[in-house]
Amino acid sequence: MTDATPSPAPEASGSPEAPDYDTLTRDIADVPAVEVITTVAVHLLSAAAVNLGLDKPDSEHKDLDEARKLITALAGLVTASATEISSFHAAPLRDGLKSLQLAFREASVVQDEPGQGPGEKFTGPVYA
Repeated sequence: MTDATPSPAPEASGSPEAPDYDTLTRDIADVPAVEVITTVAVHLLSAAAVNLGLDKPDSEHKDLDEARKLITALAGLVTASATEISSFHAAPLRDGLKSLQLAFREASVVQDEPGQGPGEKFTGPVYA
């Protein structure tokens, strides 16, 4: 059983004890670059999916302008880093990116010209 006692309140002097960040976080220098890149890519992918309304039917979070920005940023990151993170990591990110680009095209009332959709300046035209 865990101890559910609350932490003591800061002292009345107004100077709360500073947390020991070394024990709370991992030093960023110890994180491999491939892990940072893929983590950022997954966050962009997830945020774009939510803004496309893919999180649930009739999503109140649907915002195609925001999705376009996120997909373009994802496309730039994946394209620029693909040779650095190897095909093992880049291939699933490319697949996710293409799925988002196709979902964007499907969700758009006014279709972009081929090559003008989100991220297509980095990936080239995306077709179903």
